[in-house]
Amino acid sequence: MIELWNWRIEGRVAATEIRPALADALGVPVLPLGAIDPADLSQGAVLADVWHRPGDFPTAVDCYAVPTGAVEVVAVAAFARRLRRACLLPDDTLDAGRHLLVTPDGTIRPVHLDVRETDDGVILSNQRLCTVLSPRCRGWAPCHQSRWVPDSVLPALAAA
Repeated sequence: MIELWNWRIEGRVAATEIRPALADALGVPVLPLGAIDPADLSQGAVLADVWHRPGDFPTAVDCYAVPTGAVEVVAVAAFARRLRRACLLPDDTLDAGRHLLVTPDGTIRPVHLDVRETDDGVILSNQRLCTVLSPRCRGWAPCHQSRWVPDSVLPALAAA
């Protein structure tokens, strides 16, 4: 089975910037989706699909065939540092509005965003921290059942 990672990036970033940063973070070649048949990925290349949407994190990246044993939060922390931009990845709650925010220094923490479905895709906006100070997070079971409970922070050095 080919593993898939879905990330969102702060600001509009060109695929020509994303692929080298991703290759550097993962230590493997990164090719555009469609450049090779996924069944022929024996050379260890990752396929990356990049597109843009409206919203606060308008650049979307899908990574296919990531290296076996690669840890997603470590990879996205390295990627965010190389791009010098914040990134989002889905967390373990399966809530479309809850993500992990990875800052350019590599720090990781849970956040909530408003999600709006449009003809152009999902738009994320109104980022706010997942914290026990928020009545929703304080009383919402999925936040507390997550590996990333409210107010949890993985400092940059731990994510490296």
